[in-house]
Order: sequence, then structure tokens, then C-alpha cells
Amino acid sequence: MTISPLHLNVLTPTKTICDVEDVQHVHVHLSDGYPIGIYPGHAPLLAETVAGPLRYTDDSEDEHTINLAAGILHVDTNVVHILIGEETMETEEEIPDEAEAQTPLEEKPRFERLAQAMLIALQEKMQGTAGDER
Repeated sequence: MTISPLHLNVLTPTKTICDVEDVQHVHVHLSDGYPIGIYPGHAPLLAETVAGPLRYTDDSEDEHTINLAAGILHVDTNVVHILIGEETMETEEEIPDEAEAQTPLEEKPRFERLAQAMLIALQEKMQGTAGDER
């Protein structure tokens, strides 16, 4: 039995950063401090990523690197989705100081805020796509 290559999809709320078929492996760092390698046939996974390089190898065995902001990794049936809140990596200046957090939204854990923003953006995008089909 042959296992199909991966499909890598990196999204922000407003655009697609990367949409690549026939990926041999993906390497990204998780919020627990450890990197993870994802190969075809990987078990389903939902995890938080940290800002840093995403590396992947395509079908021609060329390695590519993309610097990404923190986000959410979702692996399911040889599809790797990475949802990030912004295009570029976060810098220390962009990360709010805990003492400056004023609103209830800012007090939520970072993962929950990012997940909520991604879900809202994807729902809006899907609603826009559904409207185009009419």
C-alpha cells in the first residue's frame, strides 16, 4: 500500500501563504518547545506552533523554509493546515506585556485568542465563497 504525499496549506485570515501538493515532509516547532516532523500517514493532530521557521521538502526533494508567526497546526488525512494570525514572524515588541492586558479578550490564553480569530476568519471566508456560487 502506497501512502500519498502531504498537502501543505498555510493560511492567514486574509490570504494563502503556501499551498503545496506532493510534500514529502514538514518540520515545525510546537509551543511545548519541541520540533515535530510530519510525514505522509501521520496521525491526526491539533497543536499550537511558535514563531519560527517552517521547513518542508517537495516532490523534487528541494527543501524550502518559510518564517511564520505563531499559529495552529492541524494534521488530518495527509493534509497539513497551519493557520497563522499574520504573515510575518512576531517580534518581541508586538507581543503584549501581561501587565498591559486590559480587556477580557487579551486576558485569554494566547492559543484560545488565535484559535478564535482563525475560526472567525475561516467562517467569513467560507460565507464569502458561498455567496459567490449563487
